[in-house]
Amino acid sequence: MNEQEFPLNNETAGQQAERSAQYVPVESMDEVIRLFGAFDENLKVIEAETGANIRVVDDTVQVTGTEEETGVAFSVIEKLLGLIRKGENIDRGRIRYAVDLAREGNADLILELADDVVAFTARGKQIKCKTLGQKKYVRALKKSTVVFGVGPAGTGKTYLAVAMAVLAYKNKEVSRIILTRPAVEAGEKLGFLPGDLQNKVDPYLRPLYDALYDFLGSEGFRTLSERGVIEVAPLAYMRGRTLNDAYIILDEAQNCTIEQMKMFLTRFGEGSRVVVTGDITQIDLPQEKKSGLINALHVLRGVEGIQAVYLTAKDVVRHEMVQRIVRAYEAATERAAARAAERAEEAKR
Repeated sequence: MNEQEFPLNNETAGQQAERSAQYVPVESMDEVIRLFGAFDENLKVIEAETGANIRVVDDTVQVTGTEEETGVAFSVIEKLLGLIRKGENIDRGRIRYAVDLAREGNADLILELADDVVAFTARGKQIKCKTLGQKKYVRALKKSTVVFGVGPAGTGKTYLAVAMAVLAYKNKEVSRIILTRPAVEAGEKLGFLPGDLQNKVDPYLRPLYDALYDFLGSEGFRTLSERGVIEVAPLAYMRGRTLNDAYIILDEAQNCTIEQMKMFLTRFGEGSRVVVTGDITQIDLPQEKKSGLINALHVLRGVEGIQAVYLTAKDVVRHEMVQRIVRAYEAATERAAARAAERAEEAKR
């Protein structure tokens, strides 16, 4: 049988014609090993996310696929190798975000993020922005007197705010750090917890303690707490106070009532800076209570010196499953809103 008896159909021929190859030079096999990851787990992610086929040919990484697939994969691999040469580690979350940026035509920003060191932990680890949303958030923290950081779990809202608070203290921009949270019952009853009020609310403040331990170490945290430089307290303790020369962080602000939020935002005095963080999709207030965070975002829109930064599922830097879960809930919320709109439309008819 010859080729004329079984000709290729036009679609297959067209697809074959579209395929192209590009080559990314590598400096050593060690770079390839770090790029591909243990048991090629990074390679599998790049291929799955871009649709390209990737393999090593001599001293290059060969990328084959359609023009679009090879273009995205080439940019991603080139930038990931740049990160490796800077001593950065590559993981699946970073790869997926790099692919997203490359598809948007922002591949160059992959390396830019790696150069932006926000702070150092007590052990000397560099803390960097991992997404453009985080970079925008940190920029706002440096620039504005009052910043609202709004977004889903895992976007680094609280952690980055604590990092900037510790940095401001070390740079002598403020003389103390105050971190607070509303102690709202999320289905559990505080009264059944053992101990006094402080013991009861300490579990609610644990994420703030953990972040402070990271940046100050347990000994440094204890010393500064004893000196009154650091105060971690429930929101109820803020009433009636004026807080001067302080870096003040209100965490889980979606669980503040409107009255609590107004009380908090009128506490800070001269030389102070305020950060309010929260996730408006996880409100634990009773249904009859309106979230002070949502209200404040509306009331304070456009007020000079106040900036709101909205983080999304793209900015989630925890396990990749967290990002998938957040997106699934976002999609469910959108579907529910669409169904509600349809029912309202039908009711009008």
